[in-house]
Amino acid sequence: MTIFLLRRLLSAVVLLVVVSFLARVLLYQGIGDVARNVLGENATEEQVALKNQELGLDQPLIVQYFDWLTNAISGDLGVSIFSSQPVWDTLLIRLPVTLSLVVVVTLLTGVVAFAVGIYAAVRKGWVDRTLQILATLGDALPPYIVALFLVTFFAIQQKIFPATGFIPLTESPAGWARTITLPVLALAIGGVAGVAQQVRSSTLGVLHHDYIRTVRSRGLSERRIILTSVLRNASTNGLTSLAVQVVGILGGAVFIEVLFALPGLGSLAVEAASRTDLPLIVGVVLALMLIVVTVNLAVDILVAWLNPKVRLS
Repeated sequence: MTIFLLRRLLSAVVLLVVVSFLARVLLYQGIGDVARNVLGENATEEQVALKNQELGLDQPLIVQYFDWLTNAISGDLGVSIFSSQPVWDTLLIRLPVTLSLVVVVTLLTGVVAFAVGIYAAVRKGWVDRTLQILATLGDALPPYIVALFLVTFFAIQQKIFPATGFIPLTESPAGWARTITLPVLALAIGGVAGVAQQVRSSTLGVLHHDYIRTVRSRGLSERRIILTSVLRNASTNGLTSLAVQVVGILGGAVFIEVLFALPGLGSLAVEAASRTDLPLIVGVVLALMLIVVTVNLAVDILVAWLNPKVRLS
Protein backbone atom coordinates (compact mmCIF):
# COMPACT_ATOMS: atom_id res chain seq x y z
CA MET A 1 0.00 0.00 0.00
CA THR A 2 2.89 2.37 0.75
CA ILE A 3 4.41 1.89 -2.70
CA PHE A 4 0.98 2.42 -4.26
CA LEU A 5 0.54 5.70 -2.38
CA LEU A 6 4.02 6.90 -3.32
CA ARG A 7 3.33 6.18 -7.00
CA ARG A 8 0.04 8.07 -6.87
CA LEU A 9 1.62 11.03 -5.06
CA LEU A 10 4.45 11.16 -7.58
CA SER A 11 2.03 11.11 -10.52
CA ALA A 12 -0.01 13.87 -8.84
CA VAL A 13 3.07 16.06 -8.45
CA VAL A 14 4.09 15.48 -12.07
CA LEU A 15 0.58 16.35 -13.24
CA LEU A 16 0.58 19.59 -11.24
CA VAL A 17 3.98 20.58 -12.65
CA VAL A 18 2.89 19.88 -16.24
CA VAL A 19 -0.41 21.75 -15.87
CA SER A 20 1.23 24.72 -14.15
CA PHE A 21 3.87 24.88 -16.89
CA LEU A 22 1.28 24.83 -19.66
CA ALA A 23 -0.90 27.38 -17.89
CA ARG A 24 1.98 29.72 -17.07
CA VAL A 25 3.76 29.57 -20.42
CA LEU A 26 0.90 29.17 -22.90
CA LEU A 27 -1.33 31.80 -21.31
CA TYR A 28 1.41 34.38 -21.13
CA GLN A 29 2.47 33.69 -24.71
CA GLY A 30 -1.02 33.38 -26.13
CA ILE A 31 -2.22 36.67 -24.69
CA GLY A 32 0.35 38.68 -26.65
CA ASP A 33 1.92 41.82 -25.18
CA VAL A 34 0.91 41.49 -21.53
CA ALA A 35 2.50 44.77 -20.44
CA ARG A 36 0.71 46.76 -23.14
CA ASN A 37 -2.60 45.09 -22.26
CA VAL A 38 -2.11 46.23 -18.68
CA LEU A 39 -0.92 49.77 -19.46
CA GLY A 40 -3.20 50.44 -22.42
CA GLU A 41 -2.60 51.35 -26.04
CA ASN A 42 -1.34 54.85 -25.19
CA ALA A 43 1.63 53.59 -23.17
CA THR A 44 5.08 54.42 -24.51
CA GLU A 45 7.66 51.81 -25.42
CA GLU A 46 9.72 52.80 -22.38
CA GLN A 47 6.75 52.25 -20.07
CA VAL A 48 6.03 48.88 -21.69
CA ALA A 49 9.67 47.83 -21.30
CA LEU A 50 9.68 48.82 -17.61
CA LYS A 51 6.43 46.92 -17.02
CA ASN A 52 7.83 43.80 -18.72
CA GLN A 53 10.88 44.04 -16.48
CA GLU A 54 8.68 44.49 -13.40
CA LEU A 55 6.62 41.42 -14.33
CA GLY A 56 9.73 39.41 -15.21
CA LEU A 57 8.58 38.98 -18.80
CA ASP A 58 11.91 40.12 -20.22
CA GLN A 59 13.46 36.78 -19.18
CA PRO A 60 13.45 33.56 -21.27
CA LEU A 61 10.32 31.42 -20.88
CA ILE A 62 12.01 28.63 -18.95
CA VAL A 63 13.56 31.14 -16.54
CA GLN A 64 10.16 32.80 -16.04
CA TYR A 65 8.55 29.46 -15.22
CA PHE A 66 11.21 28.25 -12.79
CA ASP A 67 11.20 31.60 -10.99
CA TRP A 68 7.42 31.30 -10.67
CA LEU A 69 7.63 27.63 -9.61
CA THR A 70 10.25 28.38 -6.94
CA ASN A 71 8.03 31.10 -5.50
CA ALA A 72 4.91 28.92 -5.79
CA ILE A 73 6.52 26.11 -3.77
CA SER A 74 7.11 28.60 -0.96
CA GLY A 75 3.46 29.76 -1.15
CA ASP A 76 3.96 32.87 -3.29
CA LEU A 77 1.79 32.73 -6.43
CA GLY A 78 2.51 36.31 -7.37
CA VAL A 79 0.42 39.46 -7.24
CA SER A 80 -2.72 40.35 -9.16
CA ILE A 81 -1.87 42.78 -11.93
CA PHE A 82 -4.98 44.91 -11.40
CA SER A 83 -5.76 44.68 -7.67
CA SER A 84 -2.13 44.38 -6.49
CA GLN A 85 -3.33 41.81 -3.95
CA PRO A 86 -1.42 38.54 -3.44
CA VAL A 87 -2.96 35.81 -5.60
CA TRP A 88 -2.82 33.30 -2.73
CA ASP A 89 -4.84 35.58 -0.43
CA THR A 90 -7.47 36.09 -3.13
CA LEU A 91 -7.74 32.34 -3.71
CA LEU A 92 -8.16 31.65 0.01
CA ILE A 93 -11.11 34.05 0.13
CA ARG A 94 -12.85 32.38 -2.82
CA LEU A 95 -11.85 28.75 -2.17
CA PRO A 96 -14.43 27.91 0.57
CA VAL A 97 -17.33 28.60 -1.81
CA THR A 98 -16.06 26.28 -4.54
CA LEU A 99 -15.04 23.64 -1.99
CA SER A 100 -18.55 23.74 -0.53
CA LEU A 101 -20.00 22.99 -3.96
CA VAL A 102 -17.46 20.30 -4.88
CA VAL A 103 -17.60 18.43 -1.57
CA VAL A 104 -21.39 18.47 -1.21
CA VAL A 105 -22.02 17.65 -4.89
CA THR A 106 -19.49 14.79 -4.82
CA LEU A 107 -20.95 13.27 -1.65
CA LEU A 108 -24.53 13.69 -2.82
CA THR A 109 -23.73 12.25 -6.25
CA GLY A 110 -21.94 9.27 -4.74
CA VAL A 111 -24.62 8.38 -2.21
CA VAL A 112 -27.61 8.82 -4.53
CA ALA A 113 -25.94 7.24 -7.57
CA PHE A 114 -24.84 4.12 -5.68
CA ALA A 115 -28.25 3.71 -4.05
CA VAL A 116 -30.14 4.18 -7.33
CA GLY A 117 -27.73 2.08 -9.42
CA ILE A 118 -27.75 -0.88 -7.04
CA TYR A 119 -31.52 -0.70 -6.54
CA ALA A 120 -32.13 -0.66 -10.31
CA ALA A 121 -29.79 -3.63 -10.87
CA VAL A 122 -31.41 -5.68 -8.11
CA ARG A 123 -35.07 -4.83 -8.83
CA LYS A 124 -34.83 -4.58 -12.63
CA GLY A 125 -38.18 -4.21 -14.43
CA TRP A 126 -39.75 -0.75 -14.50
CA VAL A 127 -37.24 0.58 -11.97
CA ASP A 128 -34.36 -0.23 -14.28
CA ARG A 129 -36.13 1.21 -17.33
CA THR A 130 -36.96 4.41 -15.44
CA LEU A 131 -33.29 4.79 -14.49
CA GLN A 132 -32.28 4.44 -18.14
CA ILE A 133 -34.67 7.22 -19.17
CA LEU A 134 -33.68 9.54 -16.33
CA ALA A 135 -29.97 8.86 -16.93
CA THR A 136 -30.36 9.80 -20.59
CA LEU A 137 -32.15 13.02 -19.66
CA GLY A 138 -29.59 13.81 -16.97
CA ASP A 139 -26.70 13.36 -19.39
CA ALA A 140 -28.41 15.45 -22.07
CA LEU A 141 -29.27 18.48 -19.90
CA PRO A 142 -26.39 20.92 -19.30
CA PRO A 143 -26.07 22.20 -15.70
CA TYR A 144 -26.95 25.79 -16.64
CA ILE A 145 -30.27 24.66 -18.20
CA VAL A 146 -31.12 22.74 -15.03
CA ALA A 147 -30.05 25.75 -12.96
CA LEU A 148 -32.34 28.10 -14.90
CA PHE A 149 -35.30 25.78 -14.31
CA LEU A 150 -34.49 25.45 -10.60
CA VAL A 151 -34.15 29.21 -10.16
CA THR A 152 -37.38 29.90 -12.04
CA PHE A 153 -39.43 27.39 -10.05
CA PHE A 154 -37.91 27.23 -6.57
CA ALA A 155 -36.54 30.77 -6.23
CA ILE A 156 -38.78 33.03 -8.31
CA GLN A 157 -42.16 31.27 -8.30
CA GLN A 158 -42.15 29.34 -5.00
CA LYS A 159 -39.57 31.56 -3.21
CA ILE A 160 -38.27 28.56 -1.23
CA PHE A 161 -34.57 29.19 -1.87
CA PRO A 162 -32.63 32.39 -2.67
CA ALA A 163 -31.81 32.96 -6.33
CA THR A 164 -28.36 34.44 -5.70
CA GLY A 165 -25.79 35.00 -2.96
CA PHE A 166 -23.78 32.91 -0.54
CA ILE A 167 -23.71 32.69 3.25
CA PRO A 168 -20.57 31.10 4.79
CA LEU A 169 -21.04 27.94 6.84
CA THR A 170 -19.32 29.55 9.84
CA GLU A 171 -21.76 32.45 9.76
CA SER A 172 -25.00 30.47 9.51
CA PRO A 173 -25.21 26.72 8.77
CA ALA A 174 -28.90 27.03 7.84
CA GLY A 175 -28.23 30.00 5.57
CA TRP A 176 -25.29 28.19 3.99
CA ALA A 177 -27.47 25.17 3.26
CA ARG A 178 -30.18 27.34 1.67
CA THR A 179 -27.76 29.24 -0.57
CA ILE A 180 -26.01 26.16 -1.97
CA THR A 181 -29.04 23.88 -2.39
CA LEU A 182 -29.98 24.99 -5.91
CA PRO A 183 -26.37 25.18 -7.21
CA VAL A 184 -25.68 21.72 -5.79
CA LEU A 185 -28.78 20.23 -7.40
CA ALA A 186 -27.92 21.84 -10.75
CA LEU A 187 -24.46 20.26 -10.69
CA ALA A 188 -25.43 16.90 -9.18
CA ILE A 189 -28.24 15.79 -11.48
CA GLY A 190 -26.03 15.01 -14.47
CA GLY A 191 -23.37 13.40 -12.27
CA VAL A 192 -25.88 11.14 -10.54
CA ALA A 193 -27.15 9.93 -13.91
CA GLY A 194 -23.67 9.01 -15.19
CA VAL A 195 -22.40 7.35 -12.01
CA ALA A 196 -25.66 5.46 -11.44
CA GLN A 197 -25.33 3.90 -14.88
CA GLN A 198 -21.81 2.68 -14.07
CA VAL A 199 -22.89 1.31 -10.70
CA ARG A 200 -25.88 -0.46 -12.27
CA SER A 201 -23.73 -2.13 -14.93
CA SER A 202 -21.09 -3.21 -12.39
CA THR A 203 -23.72 -4.54 -10.00
CA LEU A 204 -25.37 -6.61 -12.74
CA GLY A 205 -21.99 -8.11 -13.59
CA VAL A 206 -21.25 -9.01 -9.97
CA LEU A 207 -24.70 -10.51 -9.39
CA HIS A 208 -24.01 -13.09 -12.11
CA HIS A 209 -20.76 -14.31 -10.55
CA ASP A 210 -20.62 -17.81 -9.09
CA TYR A 211 -19.48 -16.67 -5.65
CA ILE A 212 -22.72 -14.67 -5.22
CA ARG A 213 -24.74 -17.85 -5.74
CA THR A 214 -22.47 -19.55 -3.21
CA VAL A 215 -23.09 -16.81 -0.66
CA ARG A 216 -26.84 -17.05 -1.24
CA SER A 217 -26.70 -20.80 -0.65
CA ARG A 218 -25.47 -20.11 2.89
CA GLY A 219 -28.81 -18.57 3.77
CA LEU A 220 -27.66 -14.96 4.14
CA SER A 221 -30.27 -12.24 3.66
CA GLU A 222 -30.32 -10.40 0.33
CA ARG A 223 -29.59 -7.07 2.06
CA ARG A 224 -26.49 -8.47 3.74
CA ILE A 225 -25.28 -9.98 0.46
CA ILE A 226 -25.70 -6.64 -1.29
CA LEU A 227 -23.93 -4.66 1.43
CA THR A 228 -21.04 -7.05 2.04
CA SER A 229 -20.34 -8.88 -1.22
CA VAL A 230 -21.94 -6.97 -4.09
CA LEU A 231 -21.27 -3.37 -3.04
CA ARG A 232 -17.58 -3.89 -2.34
CA ASN A 233 -16.91 -5.57 -5.67
CA ALA A 234 -19.16 -3.34 -7.78
CA SER A 235 -17.98 -0.03 -6.35
CA THR A 236 -14.68 0.25 -8.26
CA ASN A 237 -16.18 1.42 -11.56
CA GLY A 238 -18.64 3.68 -9.78
CA LEU A 239 -15.92 5.39 -7.75
CA THR A 240 -13.77 5.86 -10.85
CA SER A 241 -16.72 7.40 -12.67
CA LEU A 242 -17.35 9.64 -9.66
CA ALA A 243 -13.77 10.91 -9.79
CA VAL A 244 -14.21 11.74 -13.48
CA GLN A 245 -17.41 13.62 -12.65
CA VAL A 246 -15.43 15.99 -10.41
CA VAL A 247 -13.82 17.48 -13.52
CA GLY A 248 -17.28 18.09 -14.97
CA ILE A 249 -18.44 19.55 -11.66
CA LEU A 250 -15.60 22.08 -11.68
CA GLY A 251 -16.29 22.92 -15.31
CA GLY A 252 -19.97 23.45 -14.58
CA ALA A 253 -19.13 25.44 -11.44
CA VAL A 254 -17.87 28.30 -13.62
CA PHE A 255 -21.36 28.82 -15.11
CA ILE A 256 -23.20 27.97 -11.91
CA GLU A 257 -21.22 30.40 -9.76
CA VAL A 258 -21.79 33.22 -12.24
CA LEU A 259 -25.50 32.38 -12.55
CA PHE A 260 -26.07 32.23 -8.78
CA ALA A 261 -23.63 35.10 -8.04
CA LEU A 262 -21.47 32.85 -5.86
CA PRO A 263 -18.05 34.33 -5.00
CA GLY A 264 -16.05 31.19 -5.80
CA LEU A 265 -13.12 30.22 -8.00
CA GLY A 266 -15.32 29.86 -11.08
CA SER A 267 -16.60 33.44 -10.97
CA LEU A 268 -13.07 34.59 -10.06
CA ALA A 269 -11.74 32.91 -13.22
CA VAL A 270 -14.30 34.79 -15.32
CA GLU A 271 -13.40 38.10 -13.68
CA ALA A 272 -9.66 37.49 -14.09
CA ALA A 273 -10.06 36.46 -17.74
CA SER A 274 -12.13 39.55 -18.56
CA ARG A 275 -9.32 41.75 -17.16
CA THR A 276 -6.45 39.62 -18.54
CA ASP A 277 -5.15 39.21 -14.99
CA LEU A 278 -2.75 36.38 -15.87
CA PRO A 279 -1.20 35.74 -12.41
CA LEU A 280 -4.72 35.33 -11.03
CA ILE A 281 -5.80 33.09 -13.92
CA VAL A 282 -2.80 30.80 -13.39
CA GLY A 283 -3.53 30.72 -9.65
CA VAL A 284 -7.15 29.69 -10.28
CA VAL A 285 -6.07 26.97 -12.71
CA LEU A 286 -3.60 25.61 -10.15
CA ALA A 287 -6.21 25.70 -7.34
CA LEU A 288 -8.75 23.83 -9.48
CA MET A 289 -6.12 21.24 -10.42
CA LEU A 290 -5.28 20.75 -6.74
CA ILE A 291 -8.95 19.98 -6.05
CA VAL A 292 -9.08 17.48 -8.94
CA VAL A 293 -5.82 15.80 -7.88
CA THR A 294 -6.92 15.59 -4.24
CA VAL A 295 -10.28 14.02 -5.12
CA ASN A 296 -8.70 11.55 -7.53
CA LEU A 297 -6.06 10.61 -4.96
CA ALA A 298 -8.76 10.00 -2.34
CA VAL A 299 -10.74 7.85 -4.80
CA ASP A 300 -7.60 5.88 -5.76
CA ILE A 301 -6.93 5.13 -2.09
CA LEU A 302 -10.53 4.05 -1.51
CA VAL A 303 -10.55 1.85 -4.62
CA ALA A 304 -7.24 0.26 -3.57
CA TRP A 305 -8.68 -0.47 -0.13
CA LEU A 306 -11.79 -2.07 -1.63
CA ASN A 307 -9.90 -3.98 -4.34
CA PRO A 308 -6.36 -5.10 -3.35
CA LYS A 309 -5.60 -6.04 -7.00
CA VAL A 310 -5.50 -2.33 -7.85
CA ARG A 311 -2.46 -1.83 -5.63
CA LEU A 312 -0.44 -4.13 -7.88
CA SER A 313 -1.41 -2.36 -11.12
